[in-house]
Amino acid sequence: MSAFIQQLPALLGVVIGALGSYVAIMRGDRARFRREQAARWEERRLAVYSDYARSLKKSVTLTHRVAAHLGNDPHPHPLSPGEAAPLLAAASDARDPSGEALLMLGSRDVVQKAREWVVVVLEMESFLREHRRAPDTWAALLAKQRTAREAYYASVREDLELSPGHSGLWELPPGRDR
Repeated sequence: MSAFIQQLPALLGVVIGALGSYVAIMRGDRARFRREQAARWEERRLAVYSDYARSLKKSVTLTHRVAAHLGNDPHPHPLSPGEAAPLLAAASDARDPSGEALLMLGSRDVVQKAREWVVVVLEMESFLREHRRAPDTWAALLAKQRTAREAYYASVREDLELSPGHSGLWELPPGRDR
């Protein structure tokens, strides 16, 4: 029995070491799982934010083309309101699922900025449905839309902890508006 008692401290050391190793490995695995899970959700949020922006930008592009047809915008590819109506409806329909995904995965601030941006786009669409010819009013709506878009992107970058990005306002060569 004395041999057992002499080896008991070593045996306890092995058991304590094994338990310590187990705890350390489990904590490391748990931490790695959390990091990987956070990265996956971040990737999903980025995809949702990008999908929403693309769907809204499609509507914006169509409104530019209709505004060009009405004489409000210098877009080089005008589109009549009649031709644009089904395209605008399809763009609006495509916007709904990405908007729902945004509501599920987006931060409160990003969702708020997205709402502000879509409200301006809806104002642009409403302006065009009235078949108005008012280039100054259209220019003001465009400026408002660009500001709302920039705020959305800034909010997305902040949520995803990205560095500040470009405003999206491109300087064009002289003689070209927009």
